[in-house]
Amino acid sequence: MVELAAEALDATGFVRDYHELAPLKAYIDDHLDHRHLNDVLGDDLVTAERLARHLYDWCAARWPETCAVRVSETPKTWAEYRP
Repeated sequence: MVELAAEALDATGFVRDYHELAPLKAYIDDHLDHRHLNDVLGDDLVTAERLARHLYDWCAARWPETCAVRVSETPKTWAEYRP
């Protein structure tokens, strides 16, 4: 989950239109899905928390409205990065 926040909404009532977030899906599909995350992130200790921070950094570089990223480990557990 990526959380975006803004002081005002755009003319159509969004912080960002969902279509503008398509590059995140492409990044996940192309670089993370079905990959060994230790190799992808260059770290032997990849955790959900570290993955959340990685995705936060990736999103914040593209969308300054990014305020948090949550990575689900199971349906009932998750890690969230919110600087």
